[in-house]
Amino acid sequence: MTTPAFNLSGLPAYSTLDLGRIEANNEQLLTENRAEIERLLAANTIYSWDNLLGPLEELEDRLHKMWSPISHLHSVLDSEQLRAAYNACLPKRSAYFTDLGQHEGLYRAYQQIADGAEYSRLDSAQRKIIANALRDFRLSGIALPPVQQGRYKAIQQELTQLNAKFAENVLDATQGWTKHLTDEAQLAGLPESARALARQTAHQRGLEGWLLTLELPSYLPAMNYADERELRRELYWAYCTRASDQGPNAGRWDNGPVLERILALRHELAQLLAFKDYSEYSLATKMASSPDQVLNFLADLADRARPQAQRELEELREFARHHFGIDELATWDIGYYSEKLRQHRYQLSQEELRPYFPLSRVLPGLFAVVERLFGITIRPLNGIDLWHPDVRTYEIIDSSGNPQGYFYLDLYARPNKRGGAWMDGCLARRLIENRVRLPAAYLVCNFTPPVGNDPALLTHNDVVTMFHEFGHGLHHLLTEVDYAPVAGIHGVEWDAVELPSQFLENWCWSREALALLSGHYQTGHPLTEELYQRMLAAKNFQSGILMVRQLEFGLFDFRLHRNDDPAQSGRVQQVLNEVRQQVAIIIPPPWNRFANAFTHIFAGGYAAGYYSYKWAEVLSADAFSAFEENGLFDRPTGTRFREAILAVGGSRPALDSFIAFRGREPHIAPLLRLSGIAA
Repeated sequence: MTTPAFNLSGLPAYSTLDLGRIEANNEQLLTENRAEIERLLAANTIYSWDNLLGPLEELEDRLHKMWSPISHLHSVLDSEQLRAAYNACLPKRSAYFTDLGQHEGLYRAYQQIADGAEYSRLDSAQRKIIANALRDFRLSGIALPPVQQGRYKAIQQELTQLNAKFAENVLDATQGWTKHLTDEAQLAGLPESARALARQTAHQRGLEGWLLTLELPSYLPAMNYADERELRRELYWAYCTRASDQGPNAGRWDNGPVLERILALRHELAQLLAFKDYSEYSLATKMASSPDQVLNFLADLADRARPQAQRELEELREFARHHFGIDELATWDIGYYSEKLRQHRYQLSQEELRPYFPLSRVLPGLFAVVERLFGITIRPLNGIDLWHPDVRTYEIIDSSGNPQGYFYLDLYARPNKRGGAWMDGCLARRLIENRVRLPAAYLVCNFTPPVGNDPALLTHNDVVTMFHEFGHGLHHLLTEVDYAPVAGIHGVEWDAVELPSQFLENWCWSREALALLSGHYQTGHPLTEELYQRMLAAKNFQSGILMVRQLEFGLFDFRLHRNDDPAQSGRVQQVLNEVRQQVAIIIPPPWNRFANAFTHIFAGGYAAGYYSYKWAEVLSADAFSAFEENGLFDRPTGTRFREAILAVGGSRPALDSFIAFRGREPHIAPLLRLSGIAA
């Protein structure tokens, strides 16, 4: 390759990445890969791992290493030039992968290996790769006649571009609205940390006063603490109408037509492959066995949680009436008065906890927790080429002193960075010429950056988020599988991939763990026992409301993709309204356009799969109960979890991994107990 940033060994060199060469490099590598695949097929008539599947893994890895820094930068440091190059590459990459999935000679070669004598001599990970590949050939339309194969290819290309457009519209809409304040009285109720961020944001943009944005570090404190009701309403209106036909930027960056087209194409794709709808197609690669099983699972949880959620909402309404004279709660009042009720009941707020969670204590504490659990050591990795000055890199060392993997931390919100938090693979572990190439991961959050002379101070919710993403990272980095397609998170069923992340969150509530990761940023004083007890008492505050909110998202997503009439006009809002009538206890105003910014399902891989959060939470809560039984830092239990779940990655079915750790199939009771929901 002609650009150092695309050096096909080692970590990406971001400072040398040439945006002007992206399209040419992508085209060159796709062309080279196609030619090499044909050469491999022509060179043999009897195929094996060594003469075909191993070389194919190398070709896929080359392509991933070229694209990984481009895709990553598109999420964390977008620009017009990068976006244009990224989008120009998408249809060509989509066509390449579709062509592979419909390559008759390649399919026959895989099938020959699966049916041949060598298959029984392959290890379980290799056999899983072959089984997954044969499944994916079927899901790519290998059995379709040529005309339908062509239609499949066109659908995939258009979907790839639409998914990117959806995410870009959300990013642009999020950044396309601000609220400039010059009267400090409008900030009444906002904690000093939020005021300081608003002041810093205004200053950075050459403005006097304060600037509120729709980025979560700005938006959430305003919604939870701003006394001025009209300010909260205006913020909510702007946030909940992003990328839609409503709100202050109505019609600009509108995702309405985009998501309708996405849904129609997904339905057509599923039917091309003889599935009733996209929900059935989606489950072909998941743990859940049928759409009815998913819907019954979500409905059962809703039946358990909704009565408690209704009681919690009535308590909130009564509290607002009695203490503040508010007769009718609007949706932009819920967070504000919930925070007032939390403070009234437990004398506790997230802002009161923030000084105890400086990043300078949280990060070493997080490392200490996982080091004790899994027998590893984490240390800084210097001299790595990075995309932004805030980014840090680290390496994981095992108990024998051997490196296990590397990770990047990019923790602060900033312009041109996608919102939310996520983990993504930079490199997968694999064996190259009898040497293990170590995995690498991106861990990305959007926390409030350091303000003034103060360090970055996290809420406890932020701490939970960091543990969540680090759990994903460990899943990817502590793998012991040497084949990239099933190493780490690769090949793991989507509805099980949240197991390690949700599992690790539980240590955020452990007294012993909190002693490691908290301490007042000015005095160094630890959390007092009295404050800790208030935290525990408030742990499941409004847990019913939170549960039904997640179930609303999951049911909406699944029923939307279960619908077999994609041409029905206005069905997205209709399905959402029906789901809300079934499970929701808080009904937003009719101009709310939640679906238009639901990137998880329209741009993030969770289509007909958002239920996975609750599905995997059953697994994670039950897995954590083993530590409750044996001790939260019991090393033998930690070792079993690492070996049974983290180390094997996607090399075997997730249920088999869970049973290997727990000795039985999962139970739902631990989830209900940990969530504070009556069984």
